[in-house]
Amino acid sequence: MTTIQVADETFVAAAPSLAGAVVNDRARWRRWFGDLALDVVEDRGNAGVRWQVAGPIEGTMEIWCEEVLDGFVLHYYLHAEPTAPLPTEPAAAQSAVADLNKKYRVAGKEMSFQVKDLLEGSREIGGPAADDEEAATLG
Repeated sequence: MTTIQVADETFVAAAPSLAGAVVNDRARWRRWFGDLALDVVEDRGNAGVRWQVAGPIEGTMEIWCEEVLDGFVLHYYLHAEPTAPLPTEPAAAQSAVADLNKKYRVAGKEMSFQVKDLLEGSREIGGPAADDEEAATLG
């Protein structure tokens, strides 16, 4: 079992065909995960991307976009180990691990909300999922 374990999911009410244009945009990765070096292991198009991760942590990370209803669920997974030695004092080590988990859990949630906001655009709450035309102006 890895020290850093993050799993999260967010429903995006937008056409699944739009997911790849956002989650596979390498320019966005630096904004989402700035301190990590990401090496693509598998580009899955609209279904997402898998990475090997290096930097302050080393391991694997994935965004998986699963078609659900008229949109998709954006799953975010991270399994990694800290690269810097943990403190030897148990409480301090536990606190350092908790801080790392929180940091990457928050980064993942911020990423998923950015994808959601971008793809849903001006979609009316409770209305149909945003389609290709509505999200054609991805910013």
